Amino acid sequence: MEPWLIWLLAGLLLLGAEMVLPGAFLLWAGMAAVGTGLVGLAVAPGFPVSVVVFAVLLAAGIAIALRRRRSVGSSGINTPEAGLVGREGVVQPSAGPGLRVRVGDSDWAARAEGAALPPGALVRVDAVEGTVLLVRALG
Repeated sequence: MEPWLIWLLAGLLLLGAEMVLPGAFLLWAGMAAVGTGLVGLAVAPGFPVSVVVFAVLLAAGIAIALRRRRSVGSSGINTPEAGLVGREGVVQPSAGPGLRVRVGDSDWAARAEGAALPPGALVRVDAVEGTVLLVRALG
């Protein structure tokens, strides 16, 4: 069996394993192995050169991923702050202690900044602390 084909099959096996066991490391190793197989197909280097090509491709892939992760930062997707801060809500009657606010189609525990708010009062969400909304009265 040709060495480039072994690299290519090993890369595809690693990429398949990444789909079953996601963790991002197998992705970069699989892509580096596939790249090494393609280089081996084009140039036919010896085994030591193939290992160096694999190591360089693996290091480059990981470096690019880390740089991209650092530059993108937290996107705020799927966090309470992403969709709630700035939205308006209505204070709901509460059976127990504490304030309840309806924002959209969900009721949330809330804490008011300032005076107590009666049921039916309009509020704006200023921040989110865990699952508690920090609200202030409108108007």
